[in-house]
Formats: sequence, C-alpha cells, structure tokens
Amino acid sequence: MGLFRDTVIQLSENKTLNDLTKQMGLKFGARKFVGGVDTEEAIETFKSINADGMSVTFDNLGEFITDTMDATYEKDLILEMIKAIDEHKVNAHCSVKLTQIGLDIDYEFCKTNFREILEAAKQVGIFVNIDMESYRVYDATMRMLDEMLEEFDNVGTVLQSYLFDSEEDVIKHKDERVRIVKGAYKEDPSVALQERESIDIAFEELIKKHLTEGTGFTSIATHDHNIIYNIMDFVERENIDKDTFEFQMLYGFRYDLAKQIVKKGYSMCIYVPYGNDWYAYFMRRIAERPQNVNLLVKDLMDNPAVKAGTITAGGLVVLGIISSIVKMFRK
Repeated sequence: MGLFRDTVIQLSENKTLNDLTKQMGLKFGARKFVGGVDTEEAIETFKSINADGMSVTFDNLGEFITDTMDATYEKDLILEMIKAIDEHKVNAHCSVKLTQIGLDIDYEFCKTNFREILEAAKQVGIFVNIDMESYRVYDATMRMLDEMLEEFDNVGTVLQSYLFDSEEDVIKHKDERVRIVKGAYKEDPSVALQERESIDIAFEELIKKHLTEGTGFTSIATHDHNIIYNIMDFVERENIDKDTFEFQMLYGFRYDLAKQIVKKGYSMCIYVPYGNDWYAYFMRRIAERPQNVNLLVKDLMDNPAVKAGTITAGGLVVLGIISSIVKMFRK
C-alpha cells in the first residue's frame, strides 16, 4: 500500500483539484468525515457529540492560502466559530493550521492573525491548538508556538511520532498541552520514520513520556484499539490521573469505539473539520485508511449528476481522479 498512500497524498496537495472541489459541496463521501459546510451546521454536530459525553476540537478547513484577503477571511471564520461556541455553550476548542491564516504569505502577518484568534479564545476560556502540517513549515510552526507561549497560556501544538524531532520536542513541551499523532504527510526519510511498525512504537513512547515527564495535558489521537488498550494499561499501572489526558478520534471514524471508551470513564475528544474546502483533508483520510475508498464508490453511484450524465467539467476531472484511485486500491 506504500505506492497507494504516496499517490493519494500527492493528489491531496494538488491545488487545482482542491479549487475544483470547493464548488461541489460535500461530495464523494466527504460528508461522512466533515461536520458541516458552515458554522451553523457544525455547531449542531458539536452538540450531538457533546450529548454523547465527548468534547470537540474544530478545524475550519482551508489550505493552499496564498492571498492576504483569503487568509483574513479564514481567520474571521475561526473567530465566528469561537463566538458561536461561547454563545451555544458547547464543549469545544480550536485547532488551527497556520498556513490557513497566512504562514505561507508572511510570518508576521500570520502571527498577527493568530494572536487575534488566541485573544478571542482566551476571553471565553477556549484552548487553541496549532495543527502540525508538513515538515516544510515545521520550523516556522514551532517558532510560532514558542513566541505565543510567552504571551498566552491557552495554546499548544501537535507532535507527529514519525518525525525524528518529536523525541526532543516532547520533553521540551512536557509542561504544555500537546496532541500526539502518528503523522499524515509524506515526508523524506531524512526527517521522518517510514515504516508503520516503527511509527507505532515511537507513537506509544511519545505518549508515555508526555504523560510521565511533565505536567502538560496529553491528547492521544488514534483509532488503533490495540494502542488505546496499551495506554489504558499503562496509565493504570502508573496510577496516572485520567484528568491529565484524553483520547482523540477523527469525526466519522470508529464512533462506537469512542463511546465505549467514554463508558470506561476516559475522556474523549472528537476532531471535527467543517467547511467546503474538504478535498485535501479527505484525501489524507483515504491515504491513512484505504478502505475509505469504498465510500467514494458508494457516493459516486448515488450521485444524481453522475446518474443523469449532467456532471460538470470540474466534476468530471475529479471523477477521473477518483476512478484512478479506486482502480489502484483494487489491484
């Protein structure tokens, strides 16, 4: 599956395809993984998740931002959601990709936008997590974290277990709130582990270090039940307080397992993306779990435009790409 994963990740980074899909709504199975197209729809999704005893971290979808007007627009959408969370009194916090608010345009411009988000969130008691992206922006992301930690106490970030740097970062940030993930981008062997088994081992080691070396809250992001049960055994052996960590899962994945974890007395947070800019996020979910390609097939077969032969030119392009993915997966 290495070739399949690499190909799909490369497709996720295609700006032209991303732009085409923005005009198509939540198509091709994306709705299963995306909590709504706007703030209003997403808030209702958050409420439903809260009703099941789980918290939420939201992600306003948006990538390939290279224009200051677009970055400002995306920042304003995040501020709108922070306000809505406070008004509706839902249990949710914020996840932000710095490239969405201007990191690829100008560092100081991005910093101004991010500071505005942190200030708004702090006023209503909301935590803000900096989503880690590809290694291309790793240095700038960690620099932003360090600078914002000098001003705010409601900010943290993500550590990816496949990155070699994470072994030092988990100690450096042992007293900050950190989400630990495996990593969803294609990275060079010079900066990241490549084998799944090695990534899994590193993942568990990072979790255990952050749980035991400092005072920072630990968010454990995985759908792997074996790892989840391993960590449950570890925290019980080490007598670690359940209030110092949570498990996290992506919206649309293994929700029954998430509810089981809650029933066992553990905290669960669901990562909920929302918005029309779903393409890159969705493709990375396909790369992580190839079985999700079956959702593409089902959605295509049920799509009225496909059935009627009235699909747009843009839709035809995306349809062609999806057909190629399906063929690759089924070889």
